[in-house]
Amino acid sequence: MCVTCGCSDDAKSTITNLETGEVEHNDHTHTHTLADGTVITHSHDHQGEESQIHAKIHGTTISLEQDILAKNNLLAAQNRGWFQGRNILALNLMSSPGAGKTTLLTRTIQDLKHQLLISVIEGDQETANDAQKIQETGCKVVQINTGTGCHLEAAMIARGLQQLNPPLNSVVMIENVGNLVCPALFDLGEQAKVVILSVTEGEDKPIKYPHMFRASEIMILTKVDLLPYVQFDVEKCIEYARQVNPKIQVFQVSATTGMGLEGWYGWLSATVADFLPVSV
Repeated sequence: MCVTCGCSDDAKSTITNLETGEVEHNDHTHTHTLADGTVITHSHDHQGEESQIHAKIHGTTISLEQDILAKNNLLAAQNRGWFQGRNILALNLMSSPGAGKTTLLTRTIQDLKHQLLISVIEGDQETANDAQKIQETGCKVVQINTGTGCHLEAAMIARGLQQLNPPLNSVVMIENVGNLVCPALFDLGEQAKVVILSVTEGEDKPIKYPHMFRASEIMILTKVDLLPYVQFDVEKCIEYARQVNPKIQVFQVSATTGMGLEGWYGWLSATVADFLPVSV
């Protein structure tokens, strides 16, 4: 359960491998498509572990929220060790819906495909639309659908990595569910969080959602080619972001025109060089 909004947890999530068509349900029901098109579904009788504990005292239910985050953090630490053991740089991309995460991600993959090995874990409540767009670039991608969940969790990432099987000495981009609140709270085992904000959203987002911008190392301001057509104060937005996080780095880009992408690509390449002891 989400400690902020009460959405459902990993119990109802599904993972789709776009290469094989296999869909894995976290209730341990698995669907396989055979070469002749036959679909086979089988289940394992396994009682899922409760993700939230409630203590009922005099009719009042107390949610032990710290236990949820503690469990997630433990799994995130395991993911981080998994990444480090394979020399994989993992980045957690977060934004509100429609900020341009997928457009930026596909442009990044296309532009850097000869320099970096990039795989993607795509998070959405429903559909594999964005994962299909990413797959069209030739990139390995798995889709995690969270159902009513509003964020990815470390357990979902661990399951997704089994399907993705990213190569050694590579980069894994995790595109989180569109939401500026809950994803900031849940460590996935990533090396860094990247928040994406578009100029169509309003310059005050960093002070409206301070936890997200405080948790992020990078802020990418997207759709800057639209600045002549919208009311958006870039300097004020950056001022707000650094008000909540003085160390945050800011890149202003247009994934459509390519404007400003060299700064984002430079940071990514430098981070890969620092993180991965073996050149990719």
